[in-house]
Amino acid sequence: MTLADGIWHQIFSFDNYGELLTLVRNSLIAGAALGLVGGLAGVFVIMRDLPFAVHGISELSFAGASAALLLGTNIVAGSITGSLLAAGAIGVLGARARDRNSVIGILMPFGLGLGVLFLALYKGRAANKFGLLTGQIVAVDTPQTTWLLGTSAVVLIVLAAIWRPLAFASADPDVAEARGVPVRGLSIAFMLVLGLAIALSVQVVGALLVLTLVVTPAAAAARVTASPVLLPLLSTVFAVISIEGGILLALGSSIPISPYVTTISFTIYAVCRLIGKYRTRRPGARRPTPQSA
Repeated sequence: MTLADGIWHQIFSFDNYGELLTLVRNSLIAGAALGLVGGLAGVFVIMRDLPFAVHGISELSFAGASAALLLGTNIVAGSITGSLLAAGAIGVLGARARDRNSVIGILMPFGLGLGVLFLALYKGRAANKFGLLTGQIVAVDTPQTTWLLGTSAVVLIVLAAIWRPLAFASADPDVAEARGVPVRGLSIAFMLVLGLAIALSVQVVGALLVLTLVVTPAAAAARVTASPVLLPLLSTVFAVISIEGGILLALGSSIPISPYVTTISFTIYAVCRLIGKYRTRRPGARRPTPQSA
């Protein structure tokens, strides 16, 4: 076997694939739920220009998960705790974009530093440390699946309850506030929901690449449509395809799941960007304008 063949076999290997497929039932169920959560939350991340906030929250989520790993407690719970603390701080202290970015810039290195400290103190399996950075959904067990599904349900219920006023406040906050919409309250509520969504997404692709689930699918959808119905629908479909495709491809290899998820997600975005450019070049065509994406 040549070196190229060996590398290819590591990336794509389908030996005994049918037997392995039965081992990831929980992962596929959790992946579908996380795709739904990430796709819907990502719509407002794009509308409200919050990709930087996603990355900042993920660093605190990583710190919380690392602390839970060190203490031997539930990693998902630790990840959620860290995310909510970061999201709450950003939501309360960063009402304006300039203040928000300053808060995020302070929280990011602090969270990353704490996470590195906790992992350095942890003396268990190195794979557990690596999984927090690059994802480990292929190893999701039944208790973790219960946590993931329960938290996903909370996120979806809250999003359904605040969707319309949040969309109004995201599109035109000044007019929304003038009409009595609680813009600041909605902003804080969404940041907390976003914190939950990020904590869940960290379980898939790890803290370093969480943007690929919460930002990229919605950004791809925004390149081809501005419809308030099609935008969240396409964003969700793209996120689910990325997660489930990544799980199925990673199952037959020794490579972590995150490269597969990120590659699928980026490919979808690239295709949507090309479609968007083609449509805007046609005579009389107008570019979708929910956000520049």
